[in-house]
Amino acid sequence: MKRSDIVRSIQVNFKHMRPNDAAAILDTVSDQVIESVANGDRIEIRGFGTFQPRARATKIGYNPCTGKPMPLPASTTILFKPSRELTKKMNGQ
Repeated sequence: MKRSDIVRSIQVNFKHMRPNDAAAILDTVSDQVIESVANGDRIEIRGFGTFQPRARATKIGYNPCTGKPMPLPASTTILFKPSRELTKKMNGQ
């Protein structure tokens, strides 16, 4: 599903809404989620899942071509944990 499909879906559910307004709503929600997770906050969307930042420690990796060890710096990534409802729907239950 692409961004335009989500905008169209919003328009279908809210028939009075213009395409630009639906796109603005989607952009506002996604910007808020991105900003909150970047600030270290946990985001919970009931029925969908949670987003939270996860710190990764420095570790030693190996170059696949040469096999030599190389340090991998510490970084932060995003962990998404789907809700029970989403997991059940994906598994066809």
